[in-house]
Amino acid sequence: MLLAVLDKVNVNGVDIMTTSFEQLGLMDSLLLALKQEGILEPTEIQQKAIPLALENRDVLGQSETGSGKTLAYLLPIIQKVDPSKREVQAMVLTPTHELAIQVLRQIESLTQNSKAAVSATAIIGNVNITRQIEKLKEKPHILVGSSGRILELIQKKKINMQTIKTIVLDEADRLLDDNNVVTVKAVLKSALKDTQLLLFSASLPQSTLQQASELLRNPELVRVTERITVATNISHMYFATEQRDKFEVLRKLIGLVNPTRALIFINRSSDIEWTVEKLKFHGLDAEGIHGSSEKSDRKKIMDDFRSGKLRLLVASDLAARGLDIKEVSHIFNLDFPEDPQNYLHRVGRTGRAGLNGVAISLTTPREVELLEKAEKAFKIKICEMEMFKGEITPAKKMVSEPEQKSLAQPTKPKAKVKKKEKEKEKVKVKKKVKVRAKQTKDKGKPKGKTQ
Repeated sequence: MLLAVLDKVNVNGVDIMTTSFEQLGLMDSLLLALKQEGILEPTEIQQKAIPLALENRDVLGQSETGSGKTLAYLLPIIQKVDPSKREVQAMVLTPTHELAIQVLRQIESLTQNSKAAVSATAIIGNVNITRQIEKLKEKPHILVGSSGRILELIQKKKINMQTIKTIVLDEADRLLDDNNVVTVKAVLKSALKDTQLLLFSASLPQSTLQQASELLRNPELVRVTERITVATNISHMYFATEQRDKFEVLRKLIGLVNPTRALIFINRSSDIEWTVEKLKFHGLDAEGIHGSSEKSDRKKIMDDFRSGKLRLLVASDLAARGLDIKEVSHIFNLDFPEDPQNYLHRVGRTGRAGLNGVAISLTTPREVELLEKAEKAFKIKICEMEMFKGEITPAKKMVSEPEQKSLAQPTKPKAKVKKKEKEKEKVKVKKKVKVRAKQTKDKGKPKGKTQ
């Protein structure tokens, strides 16, 4: 199936560069809700995707992290829900529990501020399924959650997919990867053939495009930029260190930069608890989230992090996908991500809502190659820095004192030095030969008489 690329500056006769929310076809109550939330102008992905979604077109949307993709699909969904019908009318699938809760909160905020009689609930794993079944009896209009638990409830005939008009795949690249695609497709297969599909992601690798082309009906591929970019208000730096010294470097950096809120990323979920305990041992207030965390624990941790009670949050890539917390001042990569796309997702957690952000990586010699891949992929410069006398400064080559003295002396090419040494040696030899020859000559002369 061919994908039509929508990268023009005109959608349905509306000039993209000058579009306001009023021009996108949104109802007045939603416009009021946006104003109450301080959202006055649509982002580019919202300008392009909202009109298409309102027309019930299938959309595959790509834009960088933090560019407003959630509102790009939620605003049309809420507008199209018929509150008079007590049935599920829309579904949002997410790869993580945190992202599902984030989307649910955004729905609740929009419906409360717009006075819309639209209800929603989260359906995620590792939660009492009996309670979820009770919530489904209340006939919420929108379901948000993980494909695994939703499929389980479909199979139990607790979710009627025949009433659903729109399904969203948020972070589509993750939902359509090898770990999730089978479950996601099973959910989609249970819906009606004419169900609208909206897929959004910060990155669209070829594998995702292939999977999406099999699911969507004459879709519009809405790409804000052909090349994925990192927000320009984020500074990137790294500190060279050995693996065994990483934690100590992290601890010192936290003391130096004194972050408002910081996310600390680790590649392996199994190391999260150990890192949290070490931070706490050194008097730093930290907690961790990962895929197997209990829902109640995660909710409290995230609430504390949002409110500022908790400054340091240790997380894996999976657990942090979709987190939208405006005042994250710093990102620490305790492990550098092996996939450049994960670097994009990580640093996208900072520098939000017009604020500046800082991404700091602790890098071993082996990880420098991964760092260079990220630089090349996103056309960014990750500067090497060091800590010196309580300050962060550009790194200098570290040399010993004897080396510094030798470097201070003017050096000469080795070849010339050797040549001169040989010439000096020849002169010495010639002098010795002359002296010996003279001595031999003097010995052959008759000795004169003394007077």
